[in-house]
This record gives sequence, C-alpha cells and structure tokens, in this order.
Amino acid sequence: MNQYIDFNSTIYPFLSKPALLGKDEKNHYREKIKRLLKQQDAVMVAHYYTDPEIQALAEETGGCVADSLEMARFGNNHPASTLLVAGVRFMGETAKILNPEKRVLMPTLEAECSLDLGCPEKEFTKFCDDNPDRTVVVYANTSAAVKARADWVVTSSIAVELIDYLDSQRQKIIWAPDRHLGNYVRKQTGADILCWQGACIVHDEFKTQALMRMQGLHPDAAVLVHPESPQAVIDLADTVGSTSQLIKAAQSLPHQKLIVATDKGIFYKMQQACPGKQLFEAPTAGEGASCRSCAHCPWMAMNGLQTIVHGLERGGVQHEILVKEELREKALIPLNRMLDFATQLKWENK
Repeated sequence: MNQYIDFNSTIYPFLSKPALLGKDEKNHYREKIKRLLKQQDAVMVAHYYTDPEIQALAEETGGCVADSLEMARFGNNHPASTLLVAGVRFMGETAKILNPEKRVLMPTLEAECSLDLGCPEKEFTKFCDDNPDRTVVVYANTSAAVKARADWVVTSSIAVELIDYLDSQRQKIIWAPDRHLGNYVRKQTGADILCWQGACIVHDEFKTQALMRMQGLHPDAAVLVHPESPQAVIDLADTVGSTSQLIKAAQSLPHQKLIVATDKGIFYKMQQACPGKQLFEAPTAGEGASCRSCAHCPWMAMNGLQTIVHGLERGGVQHEILVKEELREKALIPLNRMLDFATQLKWENK
C-alpha cells in the first residue's frame, strides 16, 4: 500500500504564483481589499507562512495572523459574517467546520498542502480499517474527510501532551500524516505509534550537514526547529516546537542570533516578537544546489494581493469553501475533542 507521496520540487513551476507588483499596484490592491472587506462584512485571517505583506494586511484590517487552529477559532469569535482565509485549503475547511453559519472564502482553492494531498481519504480509511485496535489521531493538516475518520485531531503545539495522555490510557495509536512529527512524538512519549508515511515538502528538505556548517559560522546562535523536520535536524535543535512555540522561544531565549528551521514566513511575526535579534533561515540546500535555502511553501505563496481581491469579488465555486453537513458533523467530533483537551491542558498549566 502506498502511504507516501513524494512531492518533488519539480512541481513548483506548475503552481500559479501571484504576479510581481510595483509599489503603486500594491497600494491600489491593499486599499481595494480594505474596501471589499468592509463591504462584505468580512475579516481576514492569515497563516504564519503567508508572505509578510499578507500578514501585515490581515493585522491592519483587524484580522489575525496565527496557526490554522487559531485562525479558525478567531473566526468563530469574530462577529463578521464572512471569513477570508489566506492559507491553504485544509485551513479553509477547518474554519468552515468550526463556523458553519459563516461564508468562508479563500484567495484560491488551488492552494493545497503536501501533507493533505499525501493522505488520501480512501487509502487512509483502509489503513485504519486494517488496524482496528488503534486510536486514530490525525494532524490538523488533513482534509475534512480524513478528520471525519479520526478519533482525535491534533496540532503540533499539544501533540506530545495528547499522545502522552492516550498512552497513559494504554491506547495504541495510528498517527497521520507527518512521519517526522509522529516519530518525534513517539520518541518523546514512548507510545505505541503506527505512522502514516507523509511529510511536509518544506520541513522535509532541511539538511543536517548544511545546518552544522551554518552553526559553525554562527556558534553563538540558537537553533529553532519545527518537529515536522527530519530527526537528524531535530537532534541539532536548542528548541523544538510549533510555529507559535517557536515565536515564543525566539522572544525568551537569551541568544541574539537565531537559526530557524521552518517556513520563512514565520520571520514576520518572529521579528515583531524580538526586533533586536538576527534571524537566519536554516539551509534546505544540499551539495551542489543552486540556492542556500528555499524554505517557503509554494502553495502558501499563491496567496497574493490580486488573488485576495479575486476571492472577495468573485466568491462562488472558485473561492468559497463548502463542506457537506454530514461530513462537517463527523469532522467536528475529533476537532471538539482536541479543543476540549487543549482547554483542560491550559487550565492545568496555570
């Protein structure tokens, strides 16, 4: 059975990238987006991995910049009737699952995720059916259909705590789709975890030897790593954590230099958190590569000023996220379990 789809960088040229805009054009589109948001009673939520100008616009217009779950929760608590989700498709689906009464638009529905695409519903359902004695835990980076098949949904920020809890209940786990994050959680908890063999095309590309050379050039720098990275890269880290956890670590660590192994879109919020510190992109380039680091999701890069205008102006089947009610209700169950667990965890840690 194929449990892994290899997304080689050769796919990048086939993705629709936003057109390069001049300063006047950018100002024109920013002002137009502001007007459209007001006209349509919409609020914009953007992921940490979108381009800095998109994150800045979300903040400027009263929206938020966050991870996928917080994006959806912000939309749930905001009075706007329409959510404009700048991110990738599963994020729009999650927002719709948690906010069924609201219209959810995206700049483009072609913005996918390698983890989502690498875990097709039919194959994953068979994988689960072949292992019926295991509790199914899926990462947020999955489709609504895969979430509906799961017992739990999880984010990287609480993955270790949740699996540790399930292990204490003597439950054996199916983990999907990211194998690196699954292996990291297994190592941290000692739980019996059977991993689906998916990977993020960005985090999977960080290179150990190149990172060690960068450490040699900056021996006083701390290394911050997302747990979707390979274990050999994680082993070099001073801090391992989710996007929000890495931003907090950047602020609290005493180091004035930080080497960051996650999508470079995070630098926008990280620099806000610690403006006096120097940030370096961890290398993704191997021997003989033409670039030092290409740590940016090509699907996230599809969120541009022009495509945001298109999403707000056109809506409809090209831009609106729709989830069938029966599927939404099934996917909501494991999502709510995670939210309840996260709330309980927060209270216990106070």
